[in-house]
Amino acid sequence: MKELFTIGELSKLFQVKISTLRYYDEIGLLKPEYIDKSNNYRYYSTQHFERLSTIKYLRALGVPISDLLDFFDYRDTDKLIEMLNRQQTEIANKKRELELIDRKIKRRLTQIHDAINHPMGTIMEVKLPKLRVAHLTHDYRPGEDIEYPIAELRKNFNIDESIFLGKIGLSVALQDIEANTFDRYNSIFMILEEGDNIPKAEVVFPAREYLRVRFSGTHVHAAGFYEELLKYSEQHGYTIIDDSIEITLIDYGITNSVDKYVTEILLPFSRN
Repeated sequence: MKELFTIGELSKLFQVKISTLRYYDEIGLLKPEYIDKSNNYRYYSTQHFERLSTIKYLRALGVPISDLLDFFDYRDTDKLIEMLNRQQTEIANKKRELELIDRKIKRRLTQIHDAINHPMGTIMEVKLPKLRVAHLTHDYRPGEDIEYPIAELRKNFNIDESIFLGKIGLSVALQDIEANTFDRYNSIFMILEEGDNIPKAEVVFPAREYLRVRFSGTHVHAAGFYEELLKYSEQHGYTIIDDSIEITLIDYGITNSVDKYVTEILLPFSRN
């Protein structure tokens, strides 16, 4: 039986990259039997086979290198059980994170498909559940750069940028709606979803009925649709009871085509 194996032979036998074996040597995880000083060739014996098999097995379970070094320094059944229990907890946490990401993706796809296929310019009466939002009072006029108030919202509440896409809204104050003034907004907010944990920022818009209209365009095109909503409200004897909710469902964050932008206006109302 062959007693020594080159690093290349060990690589082929165990299907482990040579660079990985060299790294294992450098960190002390799998030291060769000896190194030929004349050419720096590494040689391994069959005694390394079991250790490398164990390393491959534990790495396949996702055990980090630091834990492997600790395990081989104090190899013991209790140590292995402790390490595997810790890894099992880590995997369970990652699984929950991935499931949450999966739900976020499904929710976002549904929102995009709904925005694309919803009839534009049609007023509807809808009942929506409560909305959790991170809310900031901020004067803003249509056409101004919205990135500054968004940055201020993010800074004030220490919000991760990665959760922003498609969830930013503006509000027109009730007093301005009643005065038929639609050239300014009084607040900016971010809709919070499952997994968005921002306790100090949270405000709840209650579950209630809204008049809803969606249109092709952005906030600069909204004024005329507010007027249509108010006409509808007056014709049906409804009363607008709170600030508006105005959200660009599809914008530059999703598409370069301005003609594909979709904005939604929601006016909370009561039936007289």
